[in-house]
Amino acid sequence: GPSTRPEPPTGAPDRTVERPIRADQALLYRLSGDWNPLHADPEFAKLAGFDRPILHGLCTYGMTLKAVVDTVLGGDVTRVRSCATRFAGVVYPGETLRVRMWEEDGRVRVTAGAAERDDAPVLTDTVVEHT
Repeated sequence: GPSTRPEPPTGAPDRTVERPIRADQALLYRLSGDWNPLHADPEFAKLAGFDRPILHGLCTYGMTLKAVVDTVLGGDVTRVRSCATRFAGVVYPGETLRVRMWEEDGRVRVTAGAAERDDAPVLTDTVVEHT
């Protein structure tokens, strides 16, 4: 990724939403074709250093972008022009994704964290450009 990072948003977020993640979400997401055992096999996840299987990063990314579209863009996905993010941590199925949004002219700055783990960062440096 880029060697420079944008300054994090300042002040209180304009909007905060929470999205519960189903306990079986990683198993459902596997139907997209990502069969990595890290997302389904507890023993494999332990070998990789995790307590249990983790949610796919792309699933987390999609759930975060959907939260922005639903909350700020009135559910109109055609308004999204681009979305960029930095993967900063993992989400475990069954947790709650807390998405904070700072609205700026033509874009939304976003952070996502795992609510049950004191908002452990999951996605940072997220910018959704929109019309």
